[in-house]
Amino acid sequence: MVKDKRTIALQTYSLSTRIIGLKKTLLLLISSLFFVTGHTQTVDKSKLDLFFNQLSEKNKAMGNMLITESSNIVYSRIIGYSQINEQEKIPLTTETRYRIGSITKMFTGAMIFQLIEEGKLTLNDTLDTFFPQIPNSGKITILQILAHRSGIPNVGRGEDSKTKPITNDEKLALIAKSTPDFEPDTQYGYSNSGYILLGYIIEKITGKSYQEALSERITSKIKLSDTYLGTGYIDVSQNECHSYSYFGRWQQNVETHLSIPSAAGAIISTPADLTQFIQALFAGRIVSKESLDLMMQKQLGMEAFIYHDKTFYGHAGGIDNFGSWLVYSPEENLTLAYTTNAKVYPVTKIIDGVFDIYWNKPFAIPSFEAMVVDPEILDQYIGTYSNPEAPVKFIIIRDGTTLCMQQNAQSAIPLEATATNKFKIDPPGIFFEFNASQKQLSIKRGGGERIFTKEE
Repeated sequence: MVKDKRTIALQTYSLSTRIIGLKKTLLLLISSLFFVTGHTQTVDKSKLDLFFNQLSEKNKAMGNMLITESSNIVYSRIIGYSQINEQEKIPLTTETRYRIGSITKMFTGAMIFQLIEEGKLTLNDTLDTFFPQIPNSGKITILQILAHRSGIPNVGRGEDSKTKPITNDEKLALIAKSTPDFEPDTQYGYSNSGYILLGYIIEKITGKSYQEALSERITSKIKLSDTYLGTGYIDVSQNECHSYSYFGRWQQNVETHLSIPSAAGAIISTPADLTQFIQALFAGRIVSKESLDLMMQKQLGMEAFIYHDKTFYGHAGGIDNFGSWLVYSPEENLTLAYTTNAKVYPVTKIIDGVFDIYWNKPFAIPSFEAMVVDPEILDQYIGTYSNPEAPVKFIIIRDGTTLCMQQNAQSAIPLEATATNKFKIDPPGIFFEFNASQKQLSIKRGGGERIFTKEE
């Protein structure tokens, strides 16, 4: 089979990019050799390896984990593939770049504080200075947007439009037509749209595009060679990986056009660069100590996480089936950066497990063994299920000891048994319950439930 140009480009990526990645890894390794005296925690690396081996072998994750203490590498592990299909498997490497989703907000928040330090903006400035067409703009402050207390709702064109590009003017118009979720500063409401507006404010004040400002103010300043704003589709020739879901086999996910999340979630990066970014941020190389204290105390552009009574600061992110996690403990001088292109086993559980192992806490590595149901029981559920109010039918078939679901003409998706009559697809968190006597199938997702009846 003839390989397409994008695949060939990935396999023959430039020597200069490889050298940059190798230099970065080499510097971190050299640091770990000459400055090991700062490391006091004895880490069970073999148990961490067993955990990631299990995640890999059971098709529960793909990605790159990096843990550093005092800039020394404590643990690093890469599992899975940047591209995988019936013809080829291209492994993830240290040079592979991931979509990091909402970790982008840390970069946006840092640039807002730079502008404040330069006297070009204040936390009390109201949104109407820049976008008077936004509802409540005269009452919404920069501080409230940073803290997700603005009431600006998350707006979009719908799931079917996520693959199509959108202009800044189109996004502004959508936000301007939206109804506020609440009055400013009366409650908390996570708002991607708010951070998109912060990105536009950065562009208005600097007179530069967001990606130009990002390069000038952060990535070039601290020499992040693998971090930039994505503006379109995935480019494998630039070592960008696809994201995947696992339904009996790896299936590539539909990708969001990155013009949509922009300053709220469109940055592309690597664990090594993310580690370097958050360490530079806390070392005072990006914003002042006073600004950093405000970001930490009020959780502006970052969030607080508690692991075993230790406070970390950072952010998590997700887009399509990409996931990311970046946290730093000033007390421990400890950084964890994780990027994944396959959120199967929940990222939060992976991070919890890693920290349990890191601090030698009790942790049982999951077996991920699915419950086996007698085929004779499964046969009771086979059939076509419909609901007069639903536009689709669900076809249930059996493949050996596995029950599978087909929707219209799509490929069969295996269901994981949790009881003899209960099954799930997780993620995205869809639950199936069969009532054989009544010939019904209950499908639950996100708090909603719909009943389907088996056709005769």
